[in-house]
Amino acid sequence: MSDDEPQTPPQQISIPPELAGKRLDQAVAGLFPDYSRSRLQTWIKEGRVTLNGHPAKQRDKVAAGDFIGLQAVHEEQVQAQPQDIPLDILFEDAFLLVVNKPAGLVVHPAAGNPDGTLLNGLLHHAPSLVELPRAGIVHRLDKDTTGLMVVAKTQLAYQRLVAAMAAREIRREYRALVVGRLRVEGSIEQPIGRHPTQRTRMAVNPLGKPAVTHYRVLEPFRAHTLLKVTLETGRTHQIRVHMAYIRHPVFGDPVYGGRLQLPPGANEELKQLMRNFGRQALHARRLGLQHPVTGRAMQWEAPLPLDLAELLEGLRAHVHAQRGDFDQGFYAAMGEQGYVIDEDDEPD
Repeated sequence: MSDDEPQTPPQQISIPPELAGKRLDQAVAGLFPDYSRSRLQTWIKEGRVTLNGHPAKQRDKVAAGDFIGLQAVHEEQVQAQPQDIPLDILFEDAFLLVVNKPAGLVVHPAAGNPDGTLLNGLLHHAPSLVELPRAGIVHRLDKDTTGLMVVAKTQLAYQRLVAAMAAREIRREYRALVVGRLRVEGSIEQPIGRHPTQRTRMAVNPLGKPAVTHYRVLEPFRAHTLLKVTLETGRTHQIRVHMAYIRHPVFGDPVYGGRLQLPPGANEELKQLMRNFGRQALHARRLGLQHPVTGRAMQWEAPLPLDLAELLEGLRAHVHAQRGDFDQGFYAAMGEQGYVIDEDDEPD
């Protein structure tokens, strides 16, 4: 271990019951999601990871209540600078804040987005976040997914929130408008990993990480369905990949959604509304957790963004306008989907 390498303050997290019996490297990957598995494995070999204060090996088993210590090393990355970016903060105290992320806002700086991100805005809002991994960001949303995110403001809050996320104690509920007509409820339990040939995409992959998504129908339309979606796991693009896997992709998804599908009989106003939507119709609606310091149970709700609310109103208006024009046998003949391909839409 070199003393010349830039190091973060030591981090220590207690093993939650859900990770009991796991190998050390598996537990560390769940507790410190900001770092890659390969990086964590290297740190274990270098002695930067301890188990109850002692050096440990990758295959050592952990028990509930054990303490994992990590002395991380700063990785080479884009150096984020504070930027005055408007933030919709729903709650804030000395230990955490909850933000309602708009569409189009990238969460972390990267090669293609070196600035103008949520992280840049957080550093401007609370400069002390520079001392925390990822400026205290505990979980992520895709650039064009809207809704609630929790951010830690202290090292203790960060460690406890990361542990709560790994233990599936942070409750996240989404609204998703998907293509086609679904039944009342269902679950998707399929592993997710990198696409075997398209490395920028995720896919259901038997070699991927376990992923579980639950959904329930909130409102059916002529050719689309509004769902309540909850997650047991938090894989990259999980909802988008799982819904595409069961052939009900999130409406507007530019990566997994395919060509634009319109309801039969849609008027020109609705067609233009759907063509202009321009992103996946996915919103993180509710967030619930136990406060990492006070222990108080807390929950927040973010209203639907304007573009999604207008799209849903357009679909409702279409249902009312078409009521009586189709008998029940129409949808039996059309099957569960009932949509038509937009001939003006270019295929992916």
